[in-house]
Amino acid sequence: MIYHVTTQQLWDDAQQQGFYAHPSLQKEGFIHNCSMEQLPGVLERYYNEVQGLILIHINEEKLQAVLKYELAPSVNEMFPHIFGVINLEAIVQTEAL
Repeated sequence: MIYHVTTQQLWDDAQQQGFYAHPSLQKEGFIHNCSMEQLPGVLERYYNEVQGLILIHINEEKLQAVLKYELAPSVNEMFPHIFGVINLEAIVQTEAL
């Protein structure tokens, strides 16, 4: 299982479109994700005072897009990156953060 932090608006958009696409896909070529162990650091570094966040639980085996683990030099950790939209069938749970 991998995880992605998003906003309620982006999650609502995904349900209407039939897939999830974060703006980073267009800007950087992939969607950022993390493991459960990496989640506290991700929340602290990038979402520290952001309200109304949603945590998406993604089953990697159900993904249709390419998943690669790549090094994030700023924290010297390997993070899961999804190179394409996330098909909704791969999203097995969502929860408010």
